[in-house]
Amino acid sequence: MVQIQKHKFFILALSIFIIGGVIYVFTYFNPSQHSFFYSCPILKTTGYLCAGCGSQRALHQLFHFNIIEAFRLNALFVLSLPFFLLGLGLKFWNFIFDKKHRIPLFYNNKVIISYIVIVILFAILRNLFFFTF
Repeated sequence: MVQIQKHKFFILALSIFIIGGVIYVFTYFNPSQHSFFYSCPILKTTGYLCAGCGSQRALHQLFHFNIIEAFRLNALFVLSLPFFLLGLGLKFWNFIFDKKHRIPLFYNNKVIISYIVIVILFAILRNLFFFTF
């Protein structure tokens, strides 16, 4: 049992270190001003925005509490982030306390398919009407 606790501690420490690093990088470095951030291959090859384009810049803006600018850069990302953080938090909770809590909404096929359709429609509509760069 001691080995399991060491393993959990290592995984949690590594996770906190990685999350902290991501927060640090996205807080202090603006993706639109630094070239070491990942650029979208879809945008580079086709010239069209994918559903994720602008997410890095939106995250930077969220860390600076510029919610309107973050929403302008990628509204779907801003609206999806609370659900992602809820799922990530539940994963950590289950890992730390050896629980198996689940949010049924995240495992519903209709919800998953609906979200995929929303992502595809968002990518299409943002290129037709809201092209901002």
